[in-house]
Amino acid sequence: MTALLSVRGLCASYESRSLGFAGRRVARQVLRDFNLEMAQGEILGIMGPSGCGKTTLARCILGLMPFEGRIVIDGLAQDGKHRPAMARKVGAVFQEPGGSLNPRMRIGRILEEPLRGLPRAEREALARETLGMVGLDPDLAGRFPAELSAGQKQRAAIASALTLRPRLLTADEALSSLDLSAAAQLASLFQDLRQRLGIGILFITHDPDLAACLCDRVITLG
Repeated sequence: MTALLSVRGLCASYESRSLGFAGRRVARQVLRDFNLEMAQGEILGIMGPSGCGKTTLARCILGLMPFEGRIVIDGLAQDGKHRPAMARKVGAVFQEPGGSLNPRMRIGRILEEPLRGLPRAEREALARETLGMVGLDPDLAGRFPAELSAGQKQRAAIASALTLRPRLLTADEALSSLDLSAAAQLASLFQDLRQRLGIGILFITHDPDLAACLCDRVITLG
């Protein structure tokens, strides 16, 4: 079976200014020759201490930073040449939904943005359908993010990531800002989405108990 996500020889670095060398830029390598394969419909956990490269891995997969090596998502290489197609392959859910929900836009409008090529009625219908898919009342489409609870905001952020029906979701500490009850409910939601949509989820977390109950496999970065 073809892997949903294949990472081969991934190397990624950040540049920073060194105080000891008159402001010279110094590269700090975070990932070196990292390899990973993820199956269709798998929930794969990524764990490790701060600074080990968990978020860097997600950023490379999303095409948000340069890297060396090869990343293939559902048969398509993440190399910057296929941005529109890649946007339909992979979606992102972040720790703080404020990073993906425009506070000046109503929830329905946020979900409709990636669908601008479709007729308005179809966009609205798809937005409402997606809200229902993540357990939100479709009537919340008319509200602003500030009018939602923390759990509702994160569900709306998940809905936003699902608008184009991607094959892969990256969830970077997506439950860590929520209370235990809301986090447990959203963990169940991820399981349900995997079952209903057949999507794979790269689940980055610092919580070993959560990873154990939610993920099919867990990879620990050093």
